[in-house]
Amino acid sequence: MITLQYELLTAEAFKPYGDVIETNDAKPTSINGGNCDRYDNLASLDIDSSGTAGISIFDAKPYRSPLKLSYVERHPLGTQAFIPMTKDPYFVIVADDMDGKAQQPTVFLTNGKQGVNYGRNIWHGVLTPIVNRSLFTVIDYIGSENNLEEYEFETPYLIQSFDS
Repeated sequence: MITLQYELLTAEAFKPYGDVIETNDAKPTSINGGNCDRYDNLASLDIDSSGTAGISIFDAKPYRSPLKLSYVERHPLGTQAFIPMTKDPYFVIVADDMDGKAQQPTVFLTNGKQGVNYGRNIWHGVLTPIVNRSLFTVIDYIGSENNLEEYEFETPYLIQSFDS
């Protein structure tokens, strides 16, 4: 079993896989009489015309160390955004594609306030909180067509020990 090391999530490192949703470099517009800053267009949704963009809430249990990664998934009909509603770190796992097969994954650790928007057809791990049970707003394709493909690794990966 190959052990994977994680790296901190940055917009630059994640760019080949989609968008990091955070306010760091964004310029806000002041709204609501100056009581609120609005950060626009932090991610690009790409949804197939056979469905619509829907907003869901996921309530995810934390994973414990060591984490065995045996499969990844992807969504051919639209992007999928995970936006944390809590401030606990979680893993973001992605993998390049070669001829329809996921390659060795890359693991990112969020700072707890970063969301991600996976591009269409990007292999990625499931929602992976590692500290506490966590709520996420999820924006993705809602429709009658199948928007899920899974790829099981011949040999599972082990994600480096982390404090859980």
